[in-house]
Amino acid sequence: MYEYQKNNRYFAQIAEGMKELGAQELSGLGAREISPGYGGIYFHAGKEALYRINYSARLASRILAPLVSFHCRGTDQLYKKAKGINWTDFISAENTFAVFGNVSNSRITNSHYASLCLKDGIVDSFREITGKRPDVDPEDPDIWLNLYIRDDEAVISLDTSGGSLHRRRYRKDSIEAPMQETVAAAIVRYTQWDGAVPLYDPMCGSGTILCEALMHYCNVPSAVFRERFGFEFLPDYDSALWTKTKKEADGQIRELPEGLIAGSDISSEAVEIARANIRSLPHGDKVKLAVTDFRESEGLQNGVIITNPPYGIRMGNRLELDPLYKSLGDFLKRKCHGSTAYIYFGEREFIKKIGLKPAWKKPLKTGGLDGRLVKYELF
Repeated sequence: MYEYQKNNRYFAQIAEGMKELGAQELSGLGAREISPGYGGIYFHAGKEALYRINYSARLASRILAPLVSFHCRGTDQLYKKAKGINWTDFISAENTFAVFGNVSNSRITNSHYASLCLKDGIVDSFREITGKRPDVDPEDPDIWLNLYIRDDEAVISLDTSGGSLHRRRYRKDSIEAPMQETVAAAIVRYTQWDGAVPLYDPMCGSGTILCEALMHYCNVPSAVFRERFGFEFLPDYDSALWTKTKKEADGQIRELPEGLIAGSDISSEAVEIARANIRSLPHGDKVKLAVTDFRESEGLQNGVIITNPPYGIRMGNRLELDPLYKSLGDFLKRKCHGSTAYIYFGEREFIKKIGLKPAWKKPLKTGGLDGRLVKYELF
């Protein structure tokens, strides 16, 4: 038996700053005995909960099933352990695979070289057993394998998600530097928006926040467009149970009321891209979009405003941004009475340009940026 089969314990890769929300989400999807770890969260789950988490979790990037754990002092030991696993339990020589590794504070110091050693062990194991070998496909393999070594303790895992879950596949196109889907989902969750009041993004860009808000309200599973999952390659995969789990999740999708979600942007190109992305989702045709400079819009009273304004890395010229942020603060004060605004600042220096007193600030990292989500109550 493999390690995950003995203890039903898995690992969800979740970004720092999102772990508390991630733990709540995992619990709501059926995980138990949840505990934080380096780079994510450990949890226990039966097969049905594992399938449900992969299909519906919005904050995790991958769900890993540990196969073997061992003390690893060098690449020879790593290769020997990899070669000793019966990889035909998971794939055939006709399948493709890829390895992604992470090494820290260990005798093995190079993550790429460690991944190559694991790859060589897999290939040589296949050759000895079948006389053939599976090919490596680093872009879109049938199966992803993870190697994690920290303090000379190694874990080889199968990625049950079959690639990063942040790739929702509703994005048909994007403008420069779009927000990652998991970060947008975390922002929507932080707002605690439940559809009781309208939601508006005045600088919607390619529409990621609007897409995640729609999926959140309508109960659209985050992986609704994913054609296959890594858990389908586990030796104890239950096809009938997965079909049942998927059907139950799909049955919870609900309608989106007309006008509940809206967005605008000064760029007509951005709005067209946002429209294409949103309309690929169920009920996306009910999201109202407009080409508008927020400074000339009517605003939104007694609602929720969520937006991710441009910042230096996206714009290139910081001097142009100071007036933009001041104008955003004026817009909120003058045209959004009774609303609550949640603004994601990719660079914290712009918070003081808004000219409003924050109700709270939460750290939220994305794309290498140590950003902040800031809440403003607009009385």
